[in-house]
Amino acid sequence: MNPPRIGRARDALFRRLLDLVAMPASRLAHQDRNMVGDILLDMLFHANTRERMLCASRLATSREAPRRLLRYLAQSSFEIAQPLLEQNEAFDASDLSEIVEATSTDHRLAIARRKVVAPGVCVALAEHGESLVVRKMVENTGAVLPESAVDKLVMRSRDESQLCALLVERLELRPSQAMAMFWWSDSPTRRKILQRHSADRIEVIETCKDVFEIMASEKWADPVARKALQLIERRQRNREALDRSAFESLESAINSAALEGMTPELAQEIGYLCGIKPVTIAKILSDPGGEGVAVLCKATGVKREFLPVLWSALRRPLEIDDGQIHPQFELVAETYELLTVAKAQTTLRYWNWSLSAAFSAQALHESQASGEVANEEAAFSTSQRTARLVFGS
Repeated sequence: MNPPRIGRARDALFRRLLDLVAMPASRLAHQDRNMVGDILLDMLFHANTRERMLCASRLATSREAPRRLLRYLAQSSFEIAQPLLEQNEAFDASDLSEIVEATSTDHRLAIARRKVVAPGVCVALAEHGESLVVRKMVENTGAVLPESAVDKLVMRSRDESQLCALLVERLELRPSQAMAMFWWSDSPTRRKILQRHSADRIEVIETCKDVFEIMASEKWADPVARKALQLIERRQRNREALDRSAFESLESAINSAALEGMTPELAQEIGYLCGIKPVTIAKILSDPGGEGVAVLCKATGVKREFLPVLWSALRRPLEIDDGQIHPQFELVAETYELLTVAKAQTTLRYWNWSLSAAFSAQALHESQASGEVANEEAAFSTSQRTARLVFGS
């Protein structure tokens, strides 16, 4: 049986109803507009692509059109939905999140490029996870990225390195997120992270300085306070470790490593002298980029002439064949110069605090084996989240 032929009456009625829905608020009552919208929507169920495209194009800039009608058109094929997704400002975050879940990559790409993308919509786009859509959203300065979305994007950036350079430009990126992302970022991104996200802690140290005296009188017995003060303390080198060490100084240990080679035991000893845990010194010394070595030296007061000594101890080249400085070491040396001691200390202390203080190797292993987080703090703890990001979970 052939479908009924669409006559002039239906076409005329469709256009009249569209004219009414598109009228400004001053010309049509709210109740009438919604009634007309319901009728028009029913007609659209039986309309062809050309008629739906006409309707979507006509309503692309209408803020008064009934939202149910707009949502239906926005979830139609992309050629119909495109003008609405790109131009219509009537959609709220709930509408757009629904469209994100119900449509195609092209629809989501158009949403990611909208003039304003609300936080909830950014979360939906981030969770959906198409690489191109995510990149366009992060590039869009009109997209408001909530912390939960940035968390997801930082995690994605481990496998999608191009996201790192985009995320570091976002004002929403928190220092903890940037410091985690540092470990898999390229050199230019690392430099921006160190310049923008390292604090000097002056006010924090001044406000908490009396607490150190109280803790000392209690012989540092409280593990929670001791862990918290790790990130605040002004002194970097570990004097107690130096008293127990076979070396006269940190520099002496670095010289020994350059002469004899950097053994795991010597690396651990250097870490103790620097006031950091074995997992932290291992991460710094094994990092391919090497900027962490510059942070380590600057934070601990190691003079610039010892930087190439430590670099040589790691069996990394200082020069290339023609006698010029090796580009990688040149980058490390520049990183050393651009950092202040205070900011380098904050960076090193944050790494030590986040990578080792709250997430031991045993706890990490147990959480991976069981598929559960290490403890009840893990859902919110910045240090534990950072450790899982850096070491994987």
